[in-house]
Amino acid sequence: MVSKLQQSLYELKQSPRQWYKRFDKFMIGFGYTRSIFDLCVYLCKLLSSEYISLLLYVDDMLIASKNRSSIDKLKVQLSLEFEMKDLGEAKKILGIKIERDRVKGEVSLTQKAYFQKVLQKFLISCEAKSVSSLLTPHFKLSAKMYPQTVDDREYISHISYSSAV
Repeated sequence: MVSKLQQSLYELKQSPRQWYKRFDKFMIGFGYTRSIFDLCVYLCKLLSSEYISLLLYVDDMLIASKNRSSIDKLKVQLSLEFEMKDLGEAKKILGIKIERDRVKGEVSLTQKAYFQKVLQKFLISCEAKSVSSLLTPHFKLSAKMYPQTVDDREYISHISYSSAV
């Protein structure tokens, strides 16, 4: 007796791939093109010669455009096809904080919180004195210095300095 799975289940190994294939087919069907540089970035040129961009990371997405009505239209299309939650204006994505100054028309991105977390992990004070280089100027790195064996890579992965860098 053989059973054929008609739809992928959430915790199967192929589930993320199946979900991406479905999402990709949906986006291409609505006239979006995938970026040749990153397959999780979708772009569409609007009639006003502006663009709308959708950036996908696993099941999180960020939609960006100067045209607010285009963003709203895409959200409606997506919600008809996929179960989704609109979290509103993005404040943070992938550990990057997004700050907007609407008066100046500026957007800034910062990873300050991430850096503070790394400093805390390695017990470095936020007021620590910075240095321009941790290596001496004559020190040259090369691919030959990369750990060659599995044992060497395992050993180096436990060295805090390596993790911090």
